[in-house]
Amino acid sequence: MNNWRAVYHDKLVTAEQALQKVRSGDRVVTGHACGEPATLLAALVARAPELRDVEIVHMVPMGSAQYAQPGMEASFRHNALFVGASTRKAVEEKRADYTPCFFSEIPRLFNDGILPVDVALIQVTPPDKEGYCSYGISVDYTMAAAQCASTVIAQMNRKLPRTGGTKIHLDELSFIVESDEPIFELKPPAIGEVEKMIGENVASLVADGATLQLGIGAIPDAVLLFLKDKKDLGIHSEMFSDGVVTLAEAGVITNKKKNSNQGKFVATFLMGTRKLYDFIDNNPDVELLPVDYVNDPCVIGEHENMVCINSALQVDIIGQVNAEMIGARQFSGIGGQVDFVRGASRSPGGKSIIALPSTASGGKISRICCELNRGSAVSTSRNDVHYVVTEYGIANLRGKSLRERAKALIQIAHPDFRAALTEEAHANGIL
Repeated sequence: MNNWRAVYHDKLVTAEQALQKVRSGDRVVTGHACGEPATLLAALVARAPELRDVEIVHMVPMGSAQYAQPGMEASFRHNALFVGASTRKAVEEKRADYTPCFFSEIPRLFNDGILPVDVALIQVTPPDKEGYCSYGISVDYTMAAAQCASTVIAQMNRKLPRTGGTKIHLDELSFIVESDEPIFELKPPAIGEVEKMIGENVASLVADGATLQLGIGAIPDAVLLFLKDKKDLGIHSEMFSDGVVTLAEAGVITNKKKNSNQGKFVATFLMGTRKLYDFIDNNPDVELLPVDYVNDPCVIGEHENMVCINSALQVDIIGQVNAEMIGARQFSGIGGQVDFVRGASRSPGGKSIIALPSTASGGKISRICCELNRGSAVSTSRNDVHYVVTEYGIANLRGKSLRERAKALIQIAHPDFRAALTEEAHANGIL
């Protein structure tokens, strides 16, 4: 299309004008994580006095989520597909809802009309010469929401990195709002001695030529510190952050050995600092693809030696993993953990790793436990779990009996809790 500039001009409005299209009772799906369209959300919140029962759907929030704050209940109801810092209290106080769903299957909620989308609020780059915009750092479910929405409102931001792999044409946008605001950044977490010990243990399971999936947080970042001597690693991950850039610049990550998308860093969304955003901007080796592809266990399993590294809040001594709840309180969500655990199981030579510190609350609570806390969900079943890693070692649970699992997991618990865990395991008939 050669005349895209005329189309662009016709669709260009202010944020206030665009958000007038949201009506009471609508379901609004917003872009994800650091790709959150903050200007559009601010304009939506400004309409609170005149709106009723607008449902706002998304995963990780990076902004202040004003629509989920006390006093907004009549206007907005947040439906969390993953609970974050700014929405956790609203979910806990029942002013917002949590909907469990594997990350890979969220696009189906929109595509199959289970959650019909009235309005999609997304953030994109300015168009290229053919009129195509990049989704930047949030493709994940954002693409499916845009494809299914009756109205697509795009915040066009020249500060958003342009990434390859997926794009949207101006013809698919209902309204364009120009707003060049800074992109949300996720600062690197503090890495302590415990995280370093866990990172070193996990890194010992990574062979040259492996393809990696990394979660968010201090432990995945710590793992990267101990991979500097590896060769030809690859990335096929739900997301990645600044630590991957360091290893790429050092020549450790080359993506040469990948069986799928060879030579490419593949992710579905990105969170990091300016260092990451500068690395990915117009980088032909980086592709962001929709989550129903990236997190598809069959796609993940196409890679040989796929190593998937995820975290947890608790693991019980028969191998059940709680990665999302503190008691009955929904702390986060399932995200893509099970997608990648099952994908690694399909991979020739694949390894799925659940990594966690041995204790919580300053050493007062053992994260390796005989029973998950009352009210907590099982995020990853005992049938799926392969490796569990703490600062005290590695437990390989594949093919192990309940008795063998209990012994292996107690061995990597904090020494202060091993005797009590052993006694309880005997009392419960496991040992």
